[in-house]
Order: sequence, then structure tokens, then C-alpha cells
Amino acid sequence: MFGLCACIAFLFLVAEISTSPTPTIEKRSERTSAPSGCLTVGTGGTYTTFGDALAVLGSSTDAACIYLASGTYEEQNTIDYPGSLTIYGETTYVESYKDNTVTITYSQTSDEAADLQASATIQVVSSGVSFYNINVVNGYGAGTQAVALTLNGDELALYACQVIGYQDTLYVLAGTQYIANSLIQGNVDFIFGGASVWITNCDIEFNGAGGSITASARDTDDDTWFVIDTSNIEAASGYLTTEDNYLGRPWGALARVQYQYCMITDVINPAGWSTLAADATPLFYEYENTGDGSSTTDRLYETVSPGSVDITTVLGTDYADWVITDF
Repeated sequence: MFGLCACIAFLFLVAEISTSPTPTIEKRSERTSAPSGCLTVGTGGTYTTFGDALAVLGSSTDAACIYLASGTYEEQNTIDYPGSLTIYGETTYVESYKDNTVTITYSQTSDEAADLQASATIQVVSSGVSFYNINVVNGYGAGTQAVALTLNGDELALYACQVIGYQDTLYVLAGTQYIANSLIQGNVDFIFGGASVWITNCDIEFNGAGGSITASARDTDDDTWFVIDTSNIEAASGYLTTEDNYLGRPWGALARVQYQYCMITDVINPAGWSTLAADATPLFYEYENTGDGSSTTDRLYETVSPGSVDITTVLGTDYADWVITDF
């Protein structure tokens, strides 16, 4: 009898995975039930934790999706899935992070973990992963490096997500990444790494003073860029705008960052940029930004922008194969 039950359970799991569609966002204003074919997590779902659902996927190369019901999931996970994977969070309004109801949170520093990237609440080490309406938090707070999300792969995307930490919040380690309609919050080097990343229509918020947003690790003459496009640079709710913060500093000697069409508040110091890597010759650009902190009159370490940077420069000419730009 036990053998028969185990067999039936196995067939159920295989059927659940094999029916997963090619992951694409369903065009609707809310997502309060699982898209067809998704593994389901949380209230009313098949699995209790996000990690349980990831384990079931195993080493399949099929396109797959996971749906998380509303709730807070206190866990740490690594995503290393050979196929494309879409992760959906329950929400009453898909186009904004402000109505998200799913939070994955953990509290670990780089000293406690094996290395910096392993301190992340979620670490992505495969390509073709997309997140929709998921909040990812490292709850450690100030004092040392503590990553919320590590992105280490090509064709990784975040839509209407929240990524929250303090120091080293979002580690865009390597690859190509697209982030839209999202909140990124921290204080010290809270968008950092060596990836080529396009960030658009986002709220980028300081939750402290004396820090920098970006720390680009670019140290060779490669094609990687950090481009922050059409976004708001501001203080988080409850924090003062002190002009003690900076747009970025070079983690690598050839750091390359452009802010374009952004609204920059007076949270940014008039100098704009600061130093980090010894003997760095960074390329720090600003183009057609607005707001009280956008004046470039007193900027340091800044190079005159060549003009607007196109998304194809950052992500390649085939970006439309994996990016949803009309989200």
C-alpha cells in the first residue's frame, strides 16, 4: 500500500511540473490565484516553503513557474535551475510593488555566510529567471555587508519587486539583468557588482546617511554598464534628506554608470560621486535628470555624458526575447 501511494504522489509531482507553460506574465490587473501549471506555495498551495518548491523542480530543463500565496517566508534559498523559471507573488495590482503581499526574508551577514554572495536571502546562480511582485529582504540592518538578492546569470528580470537591505542590498554579480517598476532600498553600495544591468521606472531609496547607491565592479574595458533610467532617487519614508549620500563610487577601477531621465532629490550631495578603488578612472555620467539634487555644477569624478544610453547597449540587441518592456 505504501508503494502505491508513493507512486501516485510521484506521478502527481511529475504532472505538476510537466504542465508548466513557457513563463510569461499574464496580462491582468491582479494575481490572486496561480497561473496555469505553476507549483503553488503557502496558503492553499501544495508546498509550505519556497525552498520545497525549488527542490521539486530538481534538474529539469523544462520551463517552470512557482506561485507564492500572500505571506512572509522566513527562509534562505539558492536558485540553480537549468530551465527558465518564473516566480510569481500574489498581489492585487501587478504593475506596482506597493501592493505586494509576498515577502521572503532572512538575516545573515557576509561574515556569517561562506562569502558575500552567499549571505543573500535569495541567490540566483542560473540564467532565465524572472520575479514578479516578490519582496526580498535581508533584515540584518546597519553594520556590515548583508545581501538581500544576488543575481549571477544572464537574462534575469525583476518586475514590481522590492529588494531591501542596508549595506550591499542588491548584488548584480555577473550577467545581464533587467529591473522595472521596483523598489531598491539601502544605504551603502546597495546596487553593486559586475553585471550589465538596466534599471527603469524604479524607486531607489536611502534608508540611512553617508552612503552610495552604486558600486560598479567593472575593472576591464568590457561592455558592461549600470544604467538607471527614468527612476526616482530619494530618501525612504521616515528618513531625512541630508545631502550626505552619493550616486556611486567605483568598486572597480573602470566603473561605468549612467543616470538618465531620473528625478534626483536633495538626498544627493552636490558632489554627486565619491571614491573607493585606488587609482580609479571611472565613467560616471548623468543625462537630462531633474530634481533638487540633479545639478551637476559641483560634481566630482564625473565625465560628460555622450547622450542617452539605449537598452541594446546594456543588454544586447536580443533583449526583447526575454524582457517585457510594456509591463
